[in-house]
Amino acid sequence: MNSTKPSYDHKYDWLIIISLAAVKLIIHFLTNTNYDLHRDAYLYIAQSEHLSWGYISVPPFTATMIQFSRWLLGDSVFAMRFFPALAGAVNIVLIGAMAKKMGGHRLAILLACSAYLLSPAFLRTNTLLQPVGYNHLFWLLIAYFFVRLIASRDPWYWIAIGITAGLGFLNKYSMVFMGAGLFFALLATTERKWFTSRYLFLGLFIAILIILPNIYWQYRHNWPVVYHMELLQGSQLVNVEYTGFLLMQLLMNINVVFVWVAGLVFFLFMRQGKAFRTLGFVFVFTTLILLFLRGKPYYTLGLYPMLFAGGGIAFETWFRNKARAIPYIVLVMMVTLLIPILPFSLPIFSLEEMVEYGERTSNYGMKETLKWEDGKYYPLPQDYADMTGWEETVKNVAELYHSMEDEDKMKTLIYASHYGQAGAIKFYAKKYDLPQPACFNGSFVFWLSDSIAADRAIMVEDRIQDGSGSFRNFELIGQVDNPYARDKGYIYFGSDTVGNFSEKWKKLVHEGKMQFSRKLTRAEKKRLKELDDH
Repeated sequence: MNSTKPSYDHKYDWLIIISLAAVKLIIHFLTNTNYDLHRDAYLYIAQSEHLSWGYISVPPFTATMIQFSRWLLGDSVFAMRFFPALAGAVNIVLIGAMAKKMGGHRLAILLACSAYLLSPAFLRTNTLLQPVGYNHLFWLLIAYFFVRLIASRDPWYWIAIGITAGLGFLNKYSMVFMGAGLFFALLATTERKWFTSRYLFLGLFIAILIILPNIYWQYRHNWPVVYHMELLQGSQLVNVEYTGFLLMQLLMNINVVFVWVAGLVFFLFMRQGKAFRTLGFVFVFTTLILLFLRGKPYYTLGLYPMLFAGGGIAFETWFRNKARAIPYIVLVMMVTLLIPILPFSLPIFSLEEMVEYGERTSNYGMKETLKWEDGKYYPLPQDYADMTGWEETVKNVAELYHSMEDEDKMKTLIYASHYGQAGAIKFYAKKYDLPQPACFNGSFVFWLSDSIAADRAIMVEDRIQDGSGSFRNFELIGQVDNPYARDKGYIYFGSDTVGNFSEKWKKLVHEGKMQFSRKLTRAEKKRLKELDDH
C-alpha cells in the first residue's frame, strides 16, 4: 500500500498573517486615544491645510495622507492615528508574505509576524502620527519587491521598487539612506549584474520623476531641508554617540532580538538565504552609513522587519527535526520580555502611573527609555511628554482672548513661538473660536500675512521671557498646569506697542520668508542666520 505525505495547506499561512495583522490593529485602536496628539503631529496637520510639494523639514506625503484621513474620518485623535496603525498592520502582511516567498512555512510566518507585533519600537511608531510610520512601510515594501525580483528574476519589479522609492522619498528624505545601502549591497553581491539591466535604470528614472517636484520646490525655496539639517545637527544629532547608537539597536527591539539576529544570520550565512543575501548587506551598509553620519538610532528601524522575515525561516530551519519546542519557547520569551517594557511603547498608563513606573524600572536597565534628544534623562519618555498639555495651552489662550471686548479682539495678534503651539492652536481653533495663529517657526513662516492691524498680542512661549521689544506692557498671564507637559505654554499679553508695530511686523515677515528665497545674497543669509541664532 502506497502512502503519500499530505500536501502543505497554505491557507493556514494567511490565516496566521491576517489574524496577527488584526491583533495589531486592535491593540492600537484600544490605546490610540489615551494621550493627546504629539507635538510634531500638529505641524503635519497644519501642513495638510496648506498642501504643497514641500515643507521646510519634510516632504508632502504625510500631510497629504492627513488631508485624506480628515476627509474620510474627521478630526478626532482616533482618526488622526488610524492610518499609522493601518500601516503597521500592512507591515505584518508584508513580513508574512516575504517569509512565505523565501520558503518559510507556518512556524516561520508565526515567529516573523509576531516579532513585529511584539516589537516595542514598532508599537511606538505605529501609535504616532509621524512620517516615520509610513517610512517603515516604504522600506519594507522595497525589501518585499526585491524578494519577488530575486525569486522570479522578473526585472519589472525594478519598476515597483522605483515607484516605492519615489513615494518613500516624498514621505521622508531618509529614503536616500536605504537607496545608498541597496546600491552598495548590490555591488557587494552577485546581484551586481542588475546594473546592466535597463529595467533598474528605468525604475531609477521613474523614482526621479516622482521626486522631481519636491526637488524643484526645495530649489525654489533655497533648500530649506539643508537649513533644517544644519539646525538638527547642532541641537540633536550632536548628542548621538557611536556606542549609544549601537546600544539602542539592541534596546529598541530587545525582546525580539533573537529573531532579528537570526534573520541577519539567515541572509548573510545560511544556505537557504543565499539567494537573498543582498538584503543582509542592505542592513549592514545602511546601518554603517547612519552610524558614521551620526543619525538618530531609530533611523535604522525600517531595516528590521525584513530581518524578522529571515529570522522566522532560520528558526524553522534550525529546529525542524529536533528541539522543536525552542521556537515556541522563543515566542513565549518575546511576550514575557515585552510585558515590563510595554508601558514605554504604548500609552496604557496614566502620566502619573508612567512617571512612577519609569522611576521604578530605571534601576533595572531601562533608564535609556527616559533619555531625550538633548542627551539628558527625564521622568517621562520624550514622546509621552510631547503628547501632553497642548489643548490646555489652547484653552488658556481662548480664556484670555474671549475675556476681551469684540473691538479689542480685532486688534489682537495670537503668536506662538514654535510649530507645536501654533499647530495646536490651529487644530483647536474651531472648537475654541480662535483666529489663526502667527508663527515664524517651521513651515508656518510661509503662511504669514505681510500686513497686520494688531496693536496687542497674546504670545505663547516655551520659556520664561524677561520682556518684549515690541510692547511696553508685557505680562505673564498663565501657563500649563500639567507638570508632565514638556512644553509649559507660558501665556503672555503684550500691549502699548513700541514704534510702528505694523511696519516692524512687515519687516520681520519679509526677513523670515527671504531666507527661503533664491534671490537672497550671501550677506543677507549671514544676517538672517544671526537673527535666527539671536
